[in-house]
Amino acid sequence: MHQLRDVVVRLRSGQSERKTARAAGMGRDRVAQIRERARKLGWLDPEVPMPSDEEVSRALEGEPEELPAQMVSLVEPYREKVAKWVTAGVQAITIWKALQREHAFAGGYNSVKRFCRQLSGNLEAVEATAPMLFEAGDVGQVDFGSGPLVPDPETGKPRKTWIFVMTLAFSRHMYAELVWDQSVPTWLRCHRNAFSFFGGVVRRVILDNLKAGITRASVYDPVVQRAYYAFAEGYGFLVSNCIPEHPTGKARVERSVKYVKRSFAPTRDFRNLVDANLQLKDWLLGEAGNRVHGTLHDIPLRLFAELEKPALKPLPDRPVELAEWGQVKLHPDCHVVFQKSYYSAPETLIGRTLWLRAGDSTVELYHEHVLVATHLRSRKPGTRSTVEAHLPEAHRAWRQATPEHCRVLARQIGPHCEAYVDAMFGDRVVDRLRTVMGVLRLRDKYGPRRLEDACRRALHYGSLGYNPIKLILERGLDQSPLEEDWGGQFALPFPEEAPRTRFGRDIGEMMNEGFLA
Repeated sequence: MHQLRDVVVRLRSGQSERKTARAAGMGRDRVAQIRERARKLGWLDPEVPMPSDEEVSRALEGEPEELPAQMVSLVEPYREKVAKWVTAGVQAITIWKALQREHAFAGGYNSVKRFCRQLSGNLEAVEATAPMLFEAGDVGQVDFGSGPLVPDPETGKPRKTWIFVMTLAFSRHMYAELVWDQSVPTWLRCHRNAFSFFGGVVRRVILDNLKAGITRASVYDPVVQRAYYAFAEGYGFLVSNCIPEHPTGKARVERSVKYVKRSFAPTRDFRNLVDANLQLKDWLLGEAGNRVHGTLHDIPLRLFAELEKPALKPLPDRPVELAEWGQVKLHPDCHVVFQKSYYSAPETLIGRTLWLRAGDSTVELYHEHVLVATHLRSRKPGTRSTVEAHLPEAHRAWRQATPEHCRVLARQIGPHCEAYVDAMFGDRVVDRLRTVMGVLRLRDKYGPRRLEDACRRALHYGSLGYNPIKLILERGLDQSPLEEDWGGQFALPFPEEAPRTRFGRDIGEMMNEGFLA
């Protein structure tokens, strides 16, 4: 439009078509067409006010130019195939490489890009955006990306990794770390390492809706993962998730992830994960931190050191404990399961859903926000941590019933009870543990003194077992004196000549007849 306006100005001043065409860089035929159009509109009269840009554009830009016909795009022979790819959302760079590979395409990438835009109408459909501006120390954006293959510490075979990246939105300085997974503990640990790397904490962390951070994505009411909520509260930053399916809110960290993947990972070899992260840290503080950023036209590490680091919030006096939270169910055996280990809780909560908090060294169980159990955290799968008071009374008694424990209880009752228990445990064939437990349980009903006397009487007559002791106690025989208590006289003395009974016989006669032979 400005070129057309310049032509009109020159023609109004009386300049020839030849000079005007040479100055405007267009053909004389085109200048003649413009002169004729301007004459009809009265623009060539110097006394008439110069038309506006809009009027010039509307009147002259629609005129056909008598120039050589526009060259047909080199992509035109492949229109149908390219149209299918564009409809499927294939990128122009991919289409260009496919044309080179399949058809020996000689054209450049820009010609393919222009052709794809014409087919898709992207020139008219581009959505307007506004740049997001952040203050120093205000925002850190976080994301995961696929990482390089690193030897597995157990098998030595190449194993897939993930790249965690936190980018400071103001200075574009970033922290990155290679990890094995995207679990909640890894997510929290990477945040803590990033804040330690920066030497401070941002006011907001912008993240995508990954499960380690957001358990329920929503535009208005997102639900933050409980462990991440407690972590953010401890470090004092706000969690700001992106709108679902619109990750453009963290575009800076997405570009940082691509930068790490393309500039760091492809050209290096790693012995193990530790070696990979040591190389990555050197690269962050060297090449990446001291590059001239394409958008800022400045060095990220300089901006960070001079402007952003002083604006960060200080780190907590103590590192925040990396605790995991989860809901678990108390099973009939009075234990919950967490990471293949078992932790007990009171039997009254069987079947209830509890909140479990797993810290670095302890596991805590909560019911309706009330702490009901605390255990040392187990790192070995299959380990069972049990508090005896959590079990039913009968189960506790059985768990404690060992021969040693029974002997201790018997010794507390008395020496005869201890001897009685030792005698029963001396059986080489039958397991007498339940028998001993039953005998000792009689103390609850009859008391330790009577049980001691009953054991004394049963030992005297050589009666071992549960039923003899029970019978003695039920009939009160523990209160009857033994022979030794009468000074050796077990029965009352008989008279020297006792009356002879009807069927009685003399002992001598019986011996003489051989009855007692």
